[in-house]
Amino acid sequence: MKFLYVEGSVIWERFKDPADYLRARRETEAWLRQEFIRLGGKPREAYPIYMVLGRSKWVERMADPATLRTTSAIQVPLALLNETDVSFTYPNSMVSRMLELQKDPENYQPGYRERVFTLSQICAIVEEKGLPEEGWRTRTAEDVAHDVEAQVWNRVVLENFRQGIKLHLPG
Repeated sequence: MKFLYVEGSVIWERFKDPADYLRARRETEAWLRQEFIRLGGKPREAYPIYMVLGRSKWVERMADPATLRTTSAIQVPLALLNETDVSFTYPNSMVSRMLELQKDPENYQPGYRERVFTLSQICAIVEEKGLPEEGWRTRTAEDVAHDVEAQVWNRVVLENFRQGIKLHLPG
């Protein structure tokens, strides 16, 4: 993580203090897993693979040269995942927990912060409001991620997709 740290980078500055970041990440992942199981999820992995629902216009806007050099995008059809494979937070899980603890009236949105959503719940929200920055008007500060984070708890689904293995889609 020390090599990933880039001062002033909204994406990579989180690695300035690796020990603190790892502590917060582990706490967040324990919370995500517990909440996902409570909602009926069946995680196959000890920790999730993080993705974004739709495009992250925030990342595209905030990306610095280090981010652009070290990242790429893939599109995985949401239909490959089911209720027991994926959970969601708005915004990303670590930021959501931070905002919940702060309860800053400028950025706090009750009902969304420090909450884990199922696939059907997030689909209903997106159906009603659209994606953040694409219809869903949020009160989130500019330097905070404005996207819905997906936590995929089944690596096999993603590996099969990456390898082009045909899957039987529901419906």
